Amino acid sequence: MLSILSSVMNGVDKPTRIMYATNMSWAPTQKMLSSLVEQDLIEVRMNTESRQSKRRYVITDKGVNVFYYFEKVKDILNLEGIYEITAYDRGQGVIYGHA
Repeated sequence: MLSILSSVMNGVDKPTRIMYATNMSWAPTQKMLSSLVEQDLIEVRMNTESRQSKRRYVITDKGVNVFYYFEKVKDILNLEGIYEITAYDRGQGVIYGHA
C-alpha cells in the first residue's frame, strides 16, 4: 500500500506504470488501487484526450497524511535493518536475528 501511495505521490499516475514502479503483478495492483480509491487515499481522474490509458491516479490529502503517518511510525520504531526473520519454528513461532 505504501509503495503505491509513494509512487502516486511522486507523479506515477498510470496503472501500468504504478505496477512497474511497485514491482507488483497486474491483479494485485488492480485490487490495491481499488482498495485505495474506496478508502479515499487516491482518486481516479479520467483523461479523455489520451488514446491509451484514460485512468490517472492522484493522491488525496488523506492519502498524503496516511503515507507520512506510517513513515513517522517506521522512523520512530527504527525497524529497517534491525531484525529480520531468520526461521520459523512451530513450537517457538518466529525466531528473530540481527540483520
